[in-house]
Amino acid sequence: MKAESLRKDWNAGPSPGDPEEFAREKASAARRASEGMIALDAAQKNDALERIAAELRRSASDILAANARDMEEGRRAGLGSKLDRLLLSEARIDAICNEIGEVTALEDPVGQVIDERTRPNGLHVQRVRAPLGVVGMIYEARPNVTVDATVLCLKSGNAVVLKGGSDALHSNRAIVAAIRRALEVSAIPADAVQLLDSSDRAVTGAFLRLRGTIDVIIPRGGQDLIRFVVENSLVPVIETGASVVHAYVDARVNVPQAVELVHNGKTRRVSICNALDTLLIHRDVLEAVGRPLAQRLKESEPPVEVRADERAYPVFAGVLPADQVKRADPGVDYDTEFLDYVMAVRTVDSLDEALEHIRRHSLKHTEAVYTEDAAVAERFLREVDAACVMHNASTQFTDGNQFGLGAEIGISTQRLHVRGPFALEGLTTMKWLVRGDGQTRP
Repeated sequence: MKAESLRKDWNAGPSPGDPEEFAREKASAARRASEGMIALDAAQKNDALERIAAELRRSASDILAANARDMEEGRRAGLGSKLDRLLLSEARIDAICNEIGEVTALEDPVGQVIDERTRPNGLHVQRVRAPLGVVGMIYEARPNVTVDATVLCLKSGNAVVLKGGSDALHSNRAIVAAIRRALEVSAIPADAVQLLDSSDRAVTGAFLRLRGTIDVIIPRGGQDLIRFVVENSLVPVIETGASVVHAYVDARVNVPQAVELVHNGKTRRVSICNALDTLLIHRDVLEAVGRPLAQRLKESEPPVEVRADERAYPVFAGVLPADQVKRADPGVDYDTEFLDYVMAVRTVDSLDEALEHIRRHSLKHTEAVYTEDAAVAERFLREVDAACVMHNASTQFTDGNQFGLGAEIGISTQRLHVRGPFALEGLTTMKWLVRGDGQTRP
């Protein structure tokens, strides 16, 4: 394990007892629980999810008290804009519980027939969806992920082992305690949800080596976390989250609409993976779009710092105060997932130049084009290689709930198994069912 690549926010502090044994016992309990879950029907799983939502609402005061403790420690640690993703409130807990209701209403994927055929010899062959088994989630300070991952895993017939960041340790303990209380009076065993409530790096390492006990690891967080998991896990990994999100503003554009789309993509929430990082502006509309956009960014609270190329710099510097605009460092700023009130800007001469920039710098998460030219839009949608490609919509719509999935386990940036926001279907594998009547193979 490469200890030098570990980040303090998700690896620090002591472990209870032996780290290897601690991780193995939790995962083994989840494995045992998963073995009986395949027999559960949709009604039993939905009942468990409804009980979880009710218990989270009943336990809201305890959860908020735990979160307040995390927030205070986060402020002392200087988390800055990352505090937003850590924060829970009554409204956020209510929204989380409402999302549980949306997942409950979704069709159960387990047992769904993908395709079927009858062979000439009479064999009837089906492919059906089946649970992955035990899902391991490793994520940073997002306590909402604790709930999202749990309910999606349970609904799809999987047990889950949660490894949250140390910044949300108290919140996650309170949330998981409420979830397990709800499961104790449901058909799903409480051991189907396990929390590795230690931030010891040795526990993290042991967790990633549990091949055969854990079936898949899903990291959710920044580039450092994802890179660490991919480089160190012996368990198969579904990569999620890391992004450098672009929006290209074309020469033929509805200027007020483009300004609003860019402003929303950058400022609605800066600490999430679909927040806009780099704006590419066609030279013909640099002034028309740049000046009103700069005014909006100036008035934002907090204001957004712009890192602009040589052509864009005087446009933004003519509106923004000196401390809010800098000259871009092309070797750094165009490859940075800011997760903060910072946006890089580059001027381009054509759609081709925008596409080439995206090819060089994209992490294949979300890319957007803002144009009224249908041919430009269709070419961008066709040629950009990313999990989500958008036309005239805010990049912040890349979200499982917004796509009608109820919630999301993450946003996959890889090609194998799943891509983009995924939820129930992405948490299943497949198996073949073959029904015969005594056929033998000649």
